Amino acid sequence: MRGRGGLASHYARRYARLVSMPPTAPPAALADVTASDAALRRYLHGLPGVDAVGLDARAAVLGTRSIKTTAKAEAIDLAISMIDLTTLEGADTPGKVRSLCAKGVRPDPGDPGVPHVAAICVYPDMAAIAKDALAGSPVRVASVATAFPAGRAARPVKLADTRDAVAAGADEVDMVIDRGAFLSGRYLQVFEEIAAVREAAGPAHLKVILENGELSTYDNIRRASWLAMLAGADFIKTSTGKVSVNATLPNTLLMLEAVRDFRAATGRQVGVKPAGGIRTTKDAIKYLVLVNETAGADWLSPDWFRLGASSLLNDLLMQRQKLATGRYSGPDYVTVD
Repeated sequence: MRGRGGLASHYARRYARLVSMPPTAPPAALADVTASDAALRRYLHGLPGVDAVGLDARAAVLGTRSIKTTAKAEAIDLAISMIDLTTLEGADTPGKVRSLCAKGVRPDPGDPGVPHVAAICVYPDMAAIAKDALAGSPVRVASVATAFPAGRAARPVKLADTRDAVAAGADEVDMVIDRGAFLSGRYLQVFEEIAAVREAAGPAHLKVILENGELSTYDNIRRASWLAMLAGADFIKTSTGKVSVNATLPNTLLMLEAVRDFRAATGRQVGVKPAGGIRTTKDAIKYLVLVNETAGADWLSPDWFRLGASSLLNDLLMQRQKLATGRYSGPDYVTVD
């Protein structure tokens, strides 16, 4: 995305030093970190504490940044390409999933220049439907698993759920952590479950949902982010979209700092996916600015940043046409999901 320098500001740089944590190198062998609950607790609680005031201030400042003309058009197309177009409702039908897949491949049938979305995200029993509908396209199938959204099931059930999703054609698995275990301080249990799901997912990419709204504190979000990455997550994800607090700029900023610092410490890059409540083009651009100014351009790609959303695509298409024609389209310009 162009205009990277223009997106920065004196104030954003000023607040950066308040919340950016220095790369925290793990012990020589990561096995030492996860050898016991006590070792893992020492490591996670040894991470620098989060300056909540500074974090909120930086997120607020970056949320005021605006981009114009060509850069905005590029940002809209980039945001479209990063969407995990999602339907996770009890009333989902094969017809609805096929329709969503068609929209993901060709978001605007009247404009072949509109990029396809990154993935279609569905429940495991719909993964085979999505796989068939997306055959021959570059759009991936993402499936939630592990007793989504609450995660209240025995580990064998969660692993079976994961294997079923992959067997049905899921290219990506979005799992939920056991928040009860995490909040009780049973970090090794959470680590081992993520690692077991990572193994069960095989070649599929693993997105680990932290459910930030239930973790209560920024320090917990930082610890959960590092825990998931240590256990093998390919992405860390803010939320299920099923609780009252989902993706926010501050908690996404914190997770972007975590993946940036994790790569500096370990050499391994991990992606970030905010999900839930991202509905407008203005929202999406705020998140792209956040990525650009926090993790950097290396993360400005669908390979490393996703937007979990259902209604966002329609607004991006409307804004895209406004830039192209100078006028807003009527309500029938986009399909109703």
